[in-house]
Amino acid sequence: MIKTFGLTHVALAVRDVERASAFYQRILGAVEVYRHDTFAQLQTPGARDVIVLERDVKRAGTRGGIAHFGFRLQRPKDIDAAVRAVKKAGGRVREHGEFVPGEPYLFAIDPDGYEFEIWYELPTPVDPRPRRASRRTARRGRL
Repeated sequence: MIKTFGLTHVALAVRDVERASAFYQRILGAVEVYRHDTFAQLQTPGARDVIVLERDVKRAGTRGGIAHFGFRLQRPKDIDAAVRAVKKAGGRVREHGEFVPGEPYLFAIDPDGYEFEIWYELPTPVDPRPRRASRRTARRGRL
């Protein structure tokens, strides 16, 4: 087994790097850390996740088997602000609710058509045994 720091970035094909960069900066407070003619790298606060935005008009918005990617909130009360931020930045909220009481979520579509999730997860103890997902959670690809 190799040791990694985990999944550290996602690269998205976008039509307009400037527009995509502004979108994720507005809703997540991401900071653009590198810019080139055809791509930009943004870093999210806290976890040091990186979003790479690559200009590729033909592939923009295609998913290649990935259903969505997600950002975990630090506080559950921030979900309403996230809904407003997505709409104000030009995104579309597809679904908004709670997985279970105290775990709010939203699924949204960015300007290039990518689906992403913003959610809060209640703290749970680390348990190496797999959990069984409820039908609703399993449908969303989360455990």
